Amino acid sequence: MKNPTLLKSTILLSLFFLIGCSGLKTSTDTTKTTPSNTTETPQIGQKIFSIPYEKFTLDNGLEVILHVDDSDPIVAVATMLHVGSNREKPGRTGFAHFFEHMSFNDSENTPVGANRKLIPEWGGNRNGGTWSDGTIYYEVVPKDAFEKILWIDSDRLGYMIKTVTDNALEREKQVVKNEKRQRVDNQPYGYTDEVIRKNLYPSDHPYSWTTIGALPDLQAATIDDVKEFYDEFYGPNNATLVIAGDIDIAETKKQVKTWFGEIPKGKDVKSLPAMPAKLEKTKKLYFEDNFATLPELRMVFPTVENYHEDSYALNILGELLSGSRKSPLYKIIVDEKKLAPNVSTYQSSSELAGTFVFRVRTNEDVNLNAVKSAIEEGLTKFEQEGFDNSDLDRIKAQLETGLYRGISTILNKAWQLAQDNEFKGDPEFIVKRAAKTLAVTKEDIMRVYNKYIKGKHYLMTNFVPKEKMNLIVDGAEKATVWIEEVKKDVKNEEVTQGEEAQYEKTKTKHDRSEPDFGEPPLFKMPKVWKAGLPNGIKVLGIKNNELPLVSFDITINGGHMLDALDKPGVASLMMDMLMEGTANKTAIELEEAIGAQGASINTFSGNEEVRITGSCLARNFEKTLAIVEEILLEPRWDEDAFNRLKQELKTTLKGREARPGSVAFANFNKLVYGKDHIFSTSASGTLNTLDNITLDDLKAYYKKLSPKETHFHVVGAIDQARVTKALGSLNQKWTNSSNISIPKYELSKENHAGKIYFIDVPGSKQSTILMGKLTIPATHEDFNKIGFANEILGGGSSARLTQTLRIEKGYTYGASSFLRSAKETVPFVAYTSVRANATLPSLKIIEDMIGNYSTTFMQEDADITKNKKLKGNTRAFESLNAKLGILRNISKYGKSTSYVEDEQDELMSMSLEDFRGIIKKYIQEKEMVYVIVGDAETQLEEVNKLGKGKAILIDKYGNRVEK
Repeated sequence: MKNPTLLKSTILLSLFFLIGCSGLKTSTDTTKTTPSNTTETPQIGQKIFSIPYEKFTLDNGLEVILHVDDSDPIVAVATMLHVGSNREKPGRTGFAHFFEHMSFNDSENTPVGANRKLIPEWGGNRNGGTWSDGTIYYEVVPKDAFEKILWIDSDRLGYMIKTVTDNALEREKQVVKNEKRQRVDNQPYGYTDEVIRKNLYPSDHPYSWTTIGALPDLQAATIDDVKEFYDEFYGPNNATLVIAGDIDIAETKKQVKTWFGEIPKGKDVKSLPAMPAKLEKTKKLYFEDNFATLPELRMVFPTVENYHEDSYALNILGELLSGSRKSPLYKIIVDEKKLAPNVSTYQSSSELAGTFVFRVRTNEDVNLNAVKSAIEEGLTKFEQEGFDNSDLDRIKAQLETGLYRGISTILNKAWQLAQDNEFKGDPEFIVKRAAKTLAVTKEDIMRVYNKYIKGKHYLMTNFVPKEKMNLIVDGAEKATVWIEEVKKDVKNEEVTQGEEAQYEKTKTKHDRSEPDFGEPPLFKMPKVWKAGLPNGIKVLGIKNNELPLVSFDITINGGHMLDALDKPGVASLMMDMLMEGTANKTAIELEEAIGAQGASINTFSGNEEVRITGSCLARNFEKTLAIVEEILLEPRWDEDAFNRLKQELKTTLKGREARPGSVAFANFNKLVYGKDHIFSTSASGTLNTLDNITLDDLKAYYKKLSPKETHFHVVGAIDQARVTKALGSLNQKWTNSSNISIPKYELSKENHAGKIYFIDVPGSKQSTILMGKLTIPATHEDFNKIGFANEILGGGSSARLTQTLRIEKGYTYGASSFLRSAKETVPFVAYTSVRANATLPSLKIIEDMIGNYSTTFMQEDADITKNKKLKGNTRAFESLNAKLGILRNISKYGKSTSYVEDEQDELMSMSLEDFRGIIKKYIQEKEMVYVIVGDAETQLEEVNKLGKGKAILIDKYGNRVEK
């Protein structure tokens, strides 16, 4: 199965040109690659993009893939192991994910915590992930730190197990438990995956438990269990290593052999056969969700595993059933019956089995019996009417653009190469996947529908808000879920860093000391071109020919700032209305026109601007821009669409009330800005004021849009002359000469400094903690300096908040502090979600850490900040969207075309006293207000012990309430 010979290959992404193509019958030309492992590649159209790579296998079985991309001085390294939660044993679930966490802590030849702390300080980005079938570790770093990553990654793979201690084990248990609380227990619909898995698969099936596992299993884990799992699955012969970026192939091969070559080969891991789910009858289950505010119904049908020949037709079936406005389920559920703002259907394939899922999160208080009937009605419609050739054309056109987007960064490329190599044994499978998808016919789609969906048994879940049992489907039975009881003073939850393990280091021929940095990379701003149109539009662009893609936006000043205080959300609704058709196109026709170009067009409304974004193949830029022009200049103003959008927004706003983080931020903004400032409300609006908004309000706002307040930003494989020529029509037709007057709001003079506001969520397993204060606008001369000064406090996994609250104490899954960017004064914020019974100790740590930050910030911290930020810039602007961000910053804040380099110089000139002065001036804990969302019954009295007086109890809308 493992081939020790060196393979040279080129992935040919077979792209297609759909002009004149029926979508059902596709003629293909066959080309052959010249390297040794040739593949027959369908070529539809004229464009072929290659990803050259070299693959070789070390003597220990590690398969290595190298790809050169010197567009930026960065390197991505991904190690993918063929071990996920499907390799666990009943009673020992969650081990694959837990072991991923453990692997980041320590290894024989690296400092404790090097992965989480040093890589960010080198200017890099790192993380890992575990799912049912696999585990991945990945980093993107400046090229000078590349060999250091090989050192860390190889030590993790081959030399970490001796370093595991009881303290490290117990601490990481708490981190993973907090991850589950944050992502599952304290989230609406968080238990859905558990309910589905337990009832779709038999108890001995590897997919019958969730990836994060059961907390009792995790708490029972021992060091012997961890070592057994490592010995069983963490051999190099069970992994693929991909290195992509600015590398030298010959030198990298030597380095890989040096660092990874001595790792002993592991046990042979046998492949698992496909184990598709089988249902003897339809199952209907319900669950009363403590956090949900809206009902949700899912219907899950057993289908096929990943790479199965039927999976490609099932993927397209999902798009056809609900992926457009003309799809049958959308028309019935959203348009006609108005039961929900949207509906989704999709094929989900894993290594051993697959499912086809229907998912509908409804409007408030909708009976799920009605949703079930609507789905059945929609499927009948599909059976009777089928679908048009244009539907298939649209899906296949979007596939082409999607292929390019999927490999638009070196990490994307590394991930794709690793996954297909490890799970299919073929890094080139992206070619075959495209070909198989393009070959899907109408007959294939109807065949898989009849085989897997029509008349087949399924598993249904009904998740409803507490005390809303009247909304569940008739005949549904109660689902059983293990729910943790969070108690005070649980001994095994109090953990410490502990002593380092004592062991004899593994002997190696190669010196495994930390390697030196390579030549320092230099970040250079991409060349920005500027132009102006006679109607007032300012145009900024960056040419980038790496991929045949173009991303652009039309940004218009105003946004939420132009909303009336009693009608927040008008700007947002107005932008949504622009996508509801034009004067000459219905919403369906508009969607089809966009899809025919394989393009993506979206609208956005923020606090200070509104925006239309577009992304397309470079060859389709003019046609896509023409559609955007029509959207902007010829709105349809359909009354029915307006009413539907208001209902969708109402559902969205209601859904946000279920999320503790959203509730915390909404109330924090009310406190710091005050009720008379527009930023005290969300740009999306509020439930209290939504009914006040009329279609005439949207039309009135639309009239304020002016080319004089507009910037056009464009990045990609297109030059200035072509862009300005394409904008000629917009210049001629958009002649609104009105001047926009942006209101100026007074900041609240009410002093909330040192006060704590508590929002009760009964039974909450975590407390969400948010604290902060207003600072300055992004245009202020000190703004960048606050961001620089914050890096050590809350800038990622290497910062003090995470290192203390997560790594040392195990109280949380993550913590951060940050400063958002705006022309208006913005707040400095610290944020985390901690285990409920760790609320008070967490508050004490944060209070002390921020309160003493200026005196504990040392010269070493200043040096780390400078290195981290400067080197981080080498990877910060790789993607097209990141480059768009450069242009937006230039146009919004009047920055120079070399502003990133200017800000680097600003950082390098800062002394230790400069850092401390900024901290004393802007990051003062005593001036901050606290907002906590959690279980008042168990935590309110604890919070009152912090020494800031009694916490003020408020509801989720900010109204004071009695205890």
